[in-house]
Amino acid sequence: MAYENLLYEKKDQIAYITFNRPKVLNALNRKTMEELRDILADARDDAGVRVLILTGVGEKSFIAGADIGELAQCEPVSGRETGLFGQGVIHMLETMGKPSIAAINGFALGGGCELALACTMRLASKSARLGQPEVKLGIMPGYGGSQRLPRLVGKGMAHEMILGADMINAEEALRIGLVNHIYEPAELMPAAEALAKKIIANAPLAVKFAMEAIEHGMEMPQEEGLFLEATLFGLCAATEDMREGTKAFLEKRPAQFKGK
Repeated sequence: MAYENLLYEKKDQIAYITFNRPKVLNALNRKTMEELRDILADARDDAGVRVLILTGVGEKSFIAGADIGELAQCEPVSGRETGLFGQGVIHMLETMGKPSIAAINGFALGGGCELALACTMRLASKSARLGQPEVKLGIMPGYGGSQRLPRLVGKGMAHEMILGADMINAEEALRIGLVNHIYEPAELMPAAEALAKKIIANAPLAVKFAMEAIEHGMEMPQEEGLFLEATLFGLCAATEDMREGTKAFLEKRPAQFKGK
């Protein structure tokens, strides 16, 4: 299916989602978010998709934020609905049970930064610029930035980024833990694909359960998180993949996982 604002391709168990509004630096509008919702549902339900890679068209921008022309029309009720809708779409990405990699190839501002925050991992080009500049427009983050950013980089740094509203470069993003790695622009997508393939080589259910332990455990006291970990470990021990993985290790051969 063709989309107006997104490019969607599935290849070698990777779903590629590319934001495609180059004239506005891939800014997010309602149509884009609706298309993203549909694509995420398709990727979630396709057993052939193991990892998602999200990026933007061109070399200038991942996602430069929200569509300001559309945003300027918001009133209290419609603004709240816009925030809840966007949060819901991004929540799908974060909780779909499949790893996602943001390949940040330029500006990742406002909603673009918030979408990257919901990805499992973030890789950045050396030319990337990240930030939450919403207070410059008289608003605040509305797609989860006020919640995910402090969980990732700490409260003090999140306050500085959101209240100061300045962009940071890729090196600073790496230093504070906002991105996992940085690359030369030409190396960004190959690096994202290499990481995706590394994940795909592992047991699908073990990957899924490990993600659940991390995501849910972060919101729990440690003792409860450890209990969750032990329970999910027990589920892994009941899988065919666990039998295959341990047998392959003992037989000194690559494992052939089936996701069962």
